[in-house]
Amino acid sequence: MTHIYLDNNATTRVDPRVLDVMLPYFSDDYGNAASKSHSFGWTAGDAVKLARQQVADLLGADPKEILFTSGATESDNLAIKGTVEMLAKKGKHIITSVIEHKAILDTAHYLESKGLADVTWLPVDKNGLVTAEQVEAAVRDDTVLISIMAANNEIGVIEPIAEIGAMAHERGIWFHSDATQAIAKVPFDVGEMNVDMASLSAHKIYGPKGVGALYVRRRNPRVRLTPQMHGGGHERGMRSGTLNVPGIVGLGEACRIAREDLQRDMTHSLALRTRLEQRIRAELDHIELNGDEKHRLPSTFNISFAYVEGESLIMGMPEVAVSSGSACTSASLEPSYVLRAIGVGDDLAHSSIRFSIGRFTTEAEVDQAADVVIKTVKRLRDMSPLYEMAQEGIDLSEVKWHSP
Repeated sequence: MTHIYLDNNATTRVDPRVLDVMLPYFSDDYGNAASKSHSFGWTAGDAVKLARQQVADLLGADPKEILFTSGATESDNLAIKGTVEMLAKKGKHIITSVIEHKAILDTAHYLESKGLADVTWLPVDKNGLVTAEQVEAAVRDDTVLISIMAANNEIGVIEPIAEIGAMAHERGIWFHSDATQAIAKVPFDVGEMNVDMASLSAHKIYGPKGVGALYVRRRNPRVRLTPQMHGGGHERGMRSGTLNVPGIVGLGEACRIAREDLQRDMTHSLALRTRLEQRIRAELDHIELNGDEKHRLPSTFNISFAYVEGESLIMGMPEVAVSSGSACTSASLEPSYVLRAIGVGDDLAHSSIRFSIGRFTTEAEVDQAADVVIKTVKRLRDMSPLYEMAQEGIDLSEVKWHSP
């Protein structure tokens, strides 16, 4: 059985070019980057310096503004908790949206539960978008932080980050964006986006798992964060811990490649996403695109297949790796909170599938995946009395269901 991977929003494979530059730092060049008294440490330190420059180049930042972390989840925690603690005397109000990644939502809920923050949870429209005007209307005199994701991991919607950031700067409020899904998929320049902090993970951009970064602005405004890990004063005193040199080298190389190949990757992903989506639309009825048709990542689309249970669809086509939008975590059977937030009913939310194209996805794989998806949906619908009723023109919302 040939397996086709269409779950690149969850993680990407490591680009062979990335792996090649990482390997020496597991064996020959194994020094600690904090060791300043010998050549092993100098070699590791130089590698980290280069990687910091490569990450900064991709983001349009100064290398001194890049902090290395274990991934975007840690970066999100550091940005939010670090800001709330640092600016506690100024205020404790933060603004975020209801469709953020769990790393944002859970962190904000934690701070709220401890009385350390007052949180405004902004709703989104039916397309999953917030506006700068909506965010501005929520601003208070004690607002210290706004955190809005650049692109949503489930539906691929791209938020108006530049406009929100411009408003935040006018009001003197720090602005953070979880840019994990946007970086290396669409252009993302921290200056043009008006962000003060931005989170990213290497494993979303063809680098290794367990390493990421946080961009922290140094000027206009100068952002300083209260560290959440102590012990050594690494990373400008904001994130202690021995640096993961092989991982950081991999992140740097992944960013270098992403900067060089961005337009090629975007064109490739959009062409294959369009091809897959058009095949599905042409051969299946009763499907709905979730999220904005226009403002979305070139690699991502989320579709609800009415009268088909998403988990059954996934289990029915084991050769195609995709994600079900019917669970916000793998252990939950609750409908996706993102789909609920954009007004998708529970039935359709449970029937949704996210497809995410990657750098290494091929046209042949997309064609094969389309065949499998279409065949499986038709087979499952053949067993569905609800689909049969819908085909007969019966309005299921008007049906009076009776228990025996």
